[in-house]
Amino acid sequence: MSGTLDFPYSNIFYKAPMATKNSDISVFSSKLPLERKILACGLYSSVFYIITDLLASWWYNEYSIIDQNYSELLATGAPTREVMLIVSIIYNILVAAFAIGIWSSSGSKRTSKITAALMIGYAIISMVTPTFFQMDMRGAQITQTGSLHPLMTAVMSLFIILTIGFGSFLLSKGFRVYSFITIALLILFGYLTSLQVPQLSLRQSTPLMGFTERINIYSTMAWFTILSVGLLRSEENRIQSNLRVND
Repeated sequence: MSGTLDFPYSNIFYKAPMATKNSDISVFSSKLPLERKILACGLYSSVFYIITDLLASWWYNEYSIIDQNYSELLATGAPTREVMLIVSIIYNILVAAFAIGIWSSSGSKRTSKITAALMIGYAIISMVTPTFFQMDMRGAQITQTGSLHPLMTAVMSLFIILTIGFGSFLLSKGFRVYSFITIALLILFGYLTSLQVPQLSLRQSTPLMGFTERINIYSTMAWFTILSVGLLRSEENRIQSNLRVND
């Protein structure tokens, strides 16, 4: 078993590494600079987000992960709000760290820096929205800040799509195709989720709203994970190549 970080089907998204006698270098090896290690924050952030979403949805007795959207876990008066605000801060710090890793990675191009900037923009909006423009609970009176929540969510979604669009060029052609498919999924299921907004505004039930929204969310998390793993492997291959040249 090699010391490298493997991910199912990840070979589709980057060029296969050249065989060298230094193939025992791990992504998390001490030989890898700290600024490269933070590229793993893309993976950490996604896993953290999904686990905390599932746990909070399970803990909130009156909540349906299938029929209610993620924002309701952070809504004013929700029993999960305080904990999920902490989760939001941690998650977005990890995303920002990932973006910094992309910006500072070796051989980074203008596309890398644009992707990183958009990702930081997403992290900022993702943190500001639930903190200051949180959703109002179902059945509660609509507040001014609550009424702005859909707009802030739309802006955040735009940053996600732009991040994926520019980030699609950071790895292989296979990753680019996968990224465009992800964007198509986000648009499709974003539209399906939006069809439920009128019922939500009227305090009616929203069947499958949580399901369609989470296809969007988890598709985004999967993209962040695969980009993180792909960039880590690229950095590993670069170090292996440099060691090979120096030998």
